[in-house]
This record gives sequence, structure tokens and C-alpha cells, in this order.
Amino acid sequence: MGMIESSKVYSGRELENIFFRPVFTGQSAQDLGIRVLYNMPMPTTIHLWSPASDVLKPYQNGWQGGSSSIKEQKTIEMKKVKAETAFSASDYFSMVFELITNRPDVNMQDLTGTELEAAETELFKRAIAESIRMTMWLGDTSSNTPYNTFDGILKSAMAAANDAANTGATLVGNVDDIAVVLETLWKNASSELKALKPDGQLAYFMTTNLYNEYEQYLDSKDLEVTYRERIEGREGLYYHGIPLIDMGISSGIGAFEEYPVRICMLTDRRNLVLAVNTADFPGTEVRMWYNPDEMENRQRADFLAAAASIDPRRMGIAFEI
Repeated sequence: MGMIESSKVYSGRELENIFFRPVFTGQSAQDLGIRVLYNMPMPTTIHLWSPASDVLKPYQNGWQGGSSSIKEQKTIEMKKVKAETAFSASDYFSMVFELITNRPDVNMQDLTGTELEAAETELFKRAIAESIRMTMWLGDTSSNTPYNTFDGILKSAMAAANDAANTGATLVGNVDDIAVVLETLWKNASSELKALKPDGQLAYFMTTNLYNEYEQYLDSKDLEVTYRERIEGREGLYYHGIPLIDMGISSGIGAFEEYPVRICMLTDRRNLVLAVNTADFPGTEVRMWYNPDEMENRQRADFLAAAASIDPRRMGIAFEI
């Protein structure tokens, strides 16, 4: 067999359970490092809650309470997007066949339609997930560059930093020394952001070059633990207990003149949101089919997506000016 000719359409519950929910919930969502909302009711409204500072009152009869919490909320404008790919039949079969043969439990003498369908699905699922992830950070609907289907987190973060006096964001304009940047972002962080550290949700989000520079900074320390980490590797990088997360956008950020190539943000993970919806728009589906006229295997997915940062006061950003 040298081509894949069976067609498949995923919609409704099947679309959710097979294609999107495994990618954007559970461990997969945690790996993104930010807050992921999947199939929330539309319009999609996101919230940040802060407990009231003092709920204790002198005892007396009658109701003395006020509002129990402080709420920040923002409505995300969801965008209808689609993903489309096409491969020559022979190339596509080779890619799918490789996915199958890499599995230890596969019976090469009995490649059923189910085996091929699962491999096809996995191939397209990976492409969609990576495209959404990159757009989540880099997206700019006003740009003619790639990743322009919905606005990403960096667009709103940079706007907040450039207007720090009005937004309350913290701006650091020198990223020559990564250790200084990390300390300065924490030192200059707003009281709202510092108060969230005990929740364990703060993180430094940064470009790969800064992530590597901090690892080299740690390697330069003449300590036994540092030597062992250089040999055995590190599970993750931290600064005063706050994890560092590599945004992994080096392959795409160079196409955007408005984005510097060295960026570091300190914020609460819950302040950064990716929303994906496959349930509240007619015609949402994933379709895979063979086009005999062009001898191509084609895939198409239609769904809704958006990304945003909620509260600039809970964000510090450093970038090379």
C-alpha cells in the first residue's frame, strides 16, 4: 500500500474527545505553562479573584459584610480559525507509516484501517497544537507575517509595557545580565503580583536565548551541586523558587519587527490565558480526505481560538530596546 485514501470527519463529541481535549487539558495544558480554557461558554469571560483584605468585623447583630472578594475580569474575543495541510500521497503515507512503525505494539503484518486512522489523527493533531502554541505567544492580526489568526500574549504584554505608566505593568529596559533582570523584575513587581507568590503560580516566561544564558550563569558557579547538575542535567530552572519557562518561540519571533528577540516576563500563570472552543460554532470539525485529482492527502480543521493577558498590574516585562 502506497497511499491513504479513506476519508474521516470528526465533529461534536468525537472531535472533542479525540482531537482537542487530549491536547488542551491535563498534563498537556500544564506543559504550556499558562491557563487554558477549553469549550467555555461564549462569550468567553475570564476572571482573576483576590480575597478581600479584611473580612473580620466587631460582633453585633445584623449584616455587616460587604463584597467578599475583588474580581478582575476580561471578555476574550474568540476568532474563527482553520488549519489546512496537504501532502503528496506517497510522502503522506511515509510520514504516517513512520508513526506506526515507531510503536512497539504494532503488528506490521496487519495494518488495519484503525491503525492508519490513529496515526493520521496524531500527525494532524501535532501540527494544530504547535500552530496554536506559537500563535498564542506571537499572534498579531494586524500583521502580514505568519501567526496572524488571533492576537497573542506578547502583543498585549508589549503594549502594556510600553504604556507602563497607565497600565501598571513593570518595565525593565536592559537585558544584558539575566540574573539582574530576574532580580529587578521581582524587586519592581507590583504588590498585587508579589502577594500571589504563596499560591505557587508565579513564573518567569522568557525566550530561549535568555533561558540558556541563565543556565550558563548557574553553570559558572563553583559549587559541587552545580558540577553535578552540569553532568546530570536539570529538571528545570528556578530563581528564588519561581520557575523559568522557555516560551519556545525562537523559530517564529524573527518574522516580527515589533517584537524584540530577547524577552522576559514575570507574571502569574493564571494571568495568561489560551481559550479554545470546538462546541459553540456551527460547522466546527476536523476533516481528512484524499484528493485523487491532485493525488494529495488533505486535512482541514475549523474551530475558535484566542489568547490574552488579563491584568497588566500582575505582569513585569523586560526586553532589549
